[in-house]
Amino acid sequence: MNTLKAIILFTAMSVATFVATSANAALEIEISGGSAQQVPIAIVPFGQDSTGADSISSIVSADLKRSGLFRLIETGGVVNRPTDITQIQYSQWANMQAQAMAVGMVEAMPDKRLKVTFQLADVLKQSQLTAMQYTITPNQKRATAHKIADVIYQKLTGEAGIFSSRIAYINKSKGRYALQVADADGENARTMTSSKEPIISPAWSPDGNHIAYVSFERKKPSIFVQSLSGQRNMVANFKGNNSAPAWSPDGNKLAIVLTYGANSQVYTINADGSGLKQITKSSAIDTEPTWSNDGKWIYFSSDRGGRPQIYKTSSNGGDVQRVTFEGAYNVSPRFSPDGKSLAMIRNDGGKFRVALQDLVSGQVQLLSEGAQDESPSFAPNGRMILYATRAGGRGALAAVSADGRVKQRLNESSGDIREPAWGPIIK
Repeated sequence: MNTLKAIILFTAMSVATFVATSANAALEIEISGGSAQQVPIAIVPFGQDSTGADSISSIVSADLKRSGLFRLIETGGVVNRPTDITQIQYSQWANMQAQAMAVGMVEAMPDKRLKVTFQLADVLKQSQLTAMQYTITPNQKRATAHKIADVIYQKLTGEAGIFSSRIAYINKSKGRYALQVADADGENARTMTSSKEPIISPAWSPDGNHIAYVSFERKKPSIFVQSLSGQRNMVANFKGNNSAPAWSPDGNKLAIVLTYGANSQVYTINADGSGLKQITKSSAIDTEPTWSNDGKWIYFSSDRGGRPQIYKTSSNGGDVQRVTFEGAYNVSPRFSPDGKSLAMIRNDGGKFRVALQDLVSGQVQLLSEGAQDESPSFAPNGRMILYATRAGGRGALAAVSADGRVKQRLNESSGDIREPAWGPIIK
């Protein structure tokens, strides 16, 4: 069996080796490293809010810390903690080396809803940067905290925050495989679909309202598209294997892989299952397609050169061009949101690691440190790459910043999880 065929078989069937996990358990996040220049910021506990890890200030702090771009100022020892910007004693917070600070209030309303007010201040300039107000139900507190963290991130970095985005991954519990969706911090996990047979390869639609995936429930791999509300449609159940769905940038099509003839080849199909078209035609194994951000190209893994490498072809089919030349083994291409870089899995001395290739210079940087890393997926702002790895003899999710400085491990204490996909920012 050649190396590409082996990795395809491993990807398709490794879910069968999962151990039981709790379907509702949260992911615990361990963080190491950070940006060379972190912004010192104080997140003051909001007035009348709950205490502990479920408070708005705690969730916002955890989000910002996870990015690696912020240094959180300890506020526990401060006696007079402001809840409004007019109460801030700027000299006090400047002496604590805070450059920015967030204050707020959570007020109970007669209809059992909550009014959440939030203000972000520039400590050095002693001025307000932004202010927001939300009217929410109690069960929307966590989502509101993520929105506040996104606002802070955007105001202080100039980039879009990703804390309100979601991740999808595969989990198994009590003999059932489950496609789960959770907040970007691993909380609020819910099962989209489950089966006694393996489920693999989740892929978010560009609008974040649908997930395409492969299910073995019919005793062979078939491709489904499911809305987050639960509506489900089988879009590819052709003869042989149907696998590796990838959405076009406009959300109208999927690139898929079929063994419709002999070897695995890349096809496109409309999102409703119509309009099948073959894109690659070779005697090799072509798999793991992904679209360029402009929709003009489809990149894919192939052993057509003798060893697994990444190639590209027009999204309408045609001549094939090789993309990766450094290293003897490169698979699983994924585009950065700005279209300038390509994440992939590289065999580095027998270790499968996440690598990032600059598409202009061709320069490649190894980012992860595991031996069996797989399934890279960019955060919607391009800052982080989520991937699957192994730790302590079991599967886990991990993330690494695009510059390699910040590393995270998302631990599921009761079992293995695999095949992550980071969803888009919902506007």
